[in-house]
Amino acid sequence: MKRHFDKELDSLKTTLIRMASITEEAVRSSIKAFLSGNEELALKVIGGDENINSMEIEVDNAIVDLLALRQPVAIDLRFILAAQKINNDLERIGDHAVNIAQSAITFAKHEKTMFLEELKQMGEIAETMLRDAIDGFIHGDVNIGVSVLKKDDVIDRLNMYVVQEIVGRMKNNVNSIEAGIDTIRVSRNLERIADLATNIAEEVIFIAQAKVVKHQFEIKDESTG
Repeated sequence: MKRHFDKELDSLKTTLIRMASITEEAVRSSIKAFLSGNEELALKVIGGDENINSMEIEVDNAIVDLLALRQPVAIDLRFILAAQKINNDLERIGDHAVNIAQSAITFAKHEKTMFLEELKQMGEIAETMLRDAIDGFIHGDVNIGVSVLKKDDVIDRLNMYVVQEIVGRMKNNVNSIEAGIDTIRVSRNLERIADLATNIAEEVIFIAQAKVVKHQFEIKDESTG
């Protein structure tokens, strides 16, 4: 019975990793579509969201079965509870990637002068945070999880700067309003992707150490034993 349970856990983790990979690619492609004005790539991201939604349901069903039929305890239970939250976070990240892709289509019609370097930097940070959070989950590495938490403030500050600067510009130039709205939307979606990557990193720590972490990283350094 235990061996069969372990196989089900492995299957759940494999599906979640596959979903994470697809979601990570959606984020990468949406940012690229926005910065390059590639409408075809943006439409591909939008069309691919259904796949992420289907995988969320698949993972949800597997989790319900494990909780209802196997009655897991200790670290297995922590893993399943964390997987449930990560599953939801990945689906939401997919939604934010779609939002960015939609903005890419409308923004392509505007003059590309609004804070693209800042958005590129935000995109790179958000992608790194998501990739590292997923790597931390795959390898059960608490130290990777902590490193993700420490990056969140950087993207928060960039988002605040971009939004404040664009609002000021829109007040002074009504012709910049439409492009400004798209830029703010992308900035805020990138900030939310970073927040959700942080959530995933927190779950990595929860699985390993049974600690609920909310932006408080007094975490045991696993490298020191």
